[in-house]
Amino acid sequence: MITMALLLAAQVAAAPAPTKRPNILFAIADDVSWPHFGAYGTKWVTTPNFDRVAKDGILFHNAFTSNPKCSPSRASILTGRYSWQLEEATNHFGIFPSKFKVYPDLLEAAGYDVAFTGKPWSPGDFKAGGWKRNPAGAEYNQVKLKPPRPGISAVDYAANFKDFLAKRKPGAPFAFWYGGHEAHRGYNEGSGIRAGKKANGVTVPAYLPDDPIVRSDLLDYALEIEWFDSHLGQMLAALELAGELDNTIVVVTGDNGMPFPRVKGQIYEQDVHLPLAIRWGSVVKRHRSVDDFINFADFAPTFLEAAGVTPLREMSGKSFLNVLTSTKSGQVDPKRDRTFTGKERHDIGRPQDVGYPARAIRTHEFLFVHNFEPDRWPAGNPETGYTNIDDSPTKSLILKQKDNGQDKYWNLAMGKRPADELYRIKTDPACLKNLAADPKHAKVKADLWAELKKTLLEHEDPRILGKGEVFDRYKYTGTRGHGWDEVMTRTNGKGIGIGDPKVKGKDKDTKPE
Repeated sequence: MITMALLLAAQVAAAPAPTKRPNILFAIADDVSWPHFGAYGTKWVTTPNFDRVAKDGILFHNAFTSNPKCSPSRASILTGRYSWQLEEATNHFGIFPSKFKVYPDLLEAAGYDVAFTGKPWSPGDFKAGGWKRNPAGAEYNQVKLKPPRPGISAVDYAANFKDFLAKRKPGAPFAFWYGGHEAHRGYNEGSGIRAGKKANGVTVPAYLPDDPIVRSDLLDYALEIEWFDSHLGQMLAALELAGELDNTIVVVTGDNGMPFPRVKGQIYEQDVHLPLAIRWGSVVKRHRSVDDFINFADFAPTFLEAAGVTPLREMSGKSFLNVLTSTKSGQVDPKRDRTFTGKERHDIGRPQDVGYPARAIRTHEFLFVHNFEPDRWPAGNPETGYTNIDDSPTKSLILKQKDNGQDKYWNLAMGKRPADELYRIKTDPACLKNLAADPKHAKVKADLWAELKKTLLEHEDPRILGKGEVFDRYKYTGTRGHGWDEVMTRTNGKGIGIGDPKVKGKDKDTKPE
């Protein structure tokens, strides 16, 4: 019987290997939105190491996840496929079927050492999918530290990376996954202000209340990003010491938007638009700023091509190695002027525990979203006492405002939505003015919907084929106790009203996962 290793080796054998294959350091923060790194101009977050990678290489302005939740976003990265092509792995807290090959295994079959520290593919059940180890590689989480405050992971990411470098096979290239648990909640409330950060310097998004509570919450979030960045800096220093930095493709990004209402797990701009900086010694020209659209499905084929390994035919993502090796800034590849994203079930807080399916297309000018089930609540049914929004001071403030008759921000984050949404991103980055019903934008909407449908059909997305209920039936593997059946049982079939605290159900999607 042919082993999986031999099968993988056969698949990569046809690709010519470069004279010196590059290492890959993939650094992915947890729950961070696109603008919140210094290189993008944000002043209230200090990220010298992300900024260094951007300065030494390329700062990308249009990087997007294919699904704005942790595990499906990471599955897309690993497989080079859009999340709706991944069966159970489309859902948060799902099963990851091992039939979907991942770039770490393909690189390992080609002679690479592969490993991770921190958060790999997670949360969910990879063993039930047939994997012997996490799809991100061998685990290096043994070295711990004393966190400087509650909410910070005890994993010493940088020390584990150094341990990996010391133990890797002599002369072998490596692909290492640094998955920071930061900036996932929970936070040490008020830690940002106590650290000396100034609330008046924060830029509050227009979809959140401009309130001291929100400003303080955003500063706590900023501290977590800075912790992630500090370990990135230590890893860059370790590569320099080992003489490997310039032969390493360093990629820094995040998995989905920040853990605030209307962001994480939703399909608006800061939900799916993510940071991205890449350096690669002399191969990537320094000081470049690139506008090409990069989807997370594009990472795997890019890494494989850079390593001299032929990307798999079934990978729907496309290598952007030509963008990396170009000397141009701005729009490098004219074909990279749009991208696609979507979501399925991110929680189990609804009757029959179904999800909120949506798909979207983003161009330089517009974001078009099609909500397949607009009669459902987009962030979990309020009747269950649970909304699929991480608990936070900001969420509590919005719920309090709702109870007091001020429902603007509640409606933005949790209220029902129409089937179609269209936003002009350049003038409305907060996605507040829906143009889908405007006759002046009828052609734009029709054209974008037609292109979105065409792409989903090419991808054989069950949702566009009328078979989307399959996503609702896939097993949920988490431990949360806020399902609809439980709520109805505990309330004698009455359910509960919006804001009623009697049945909450604790969100256990907390660090470390």
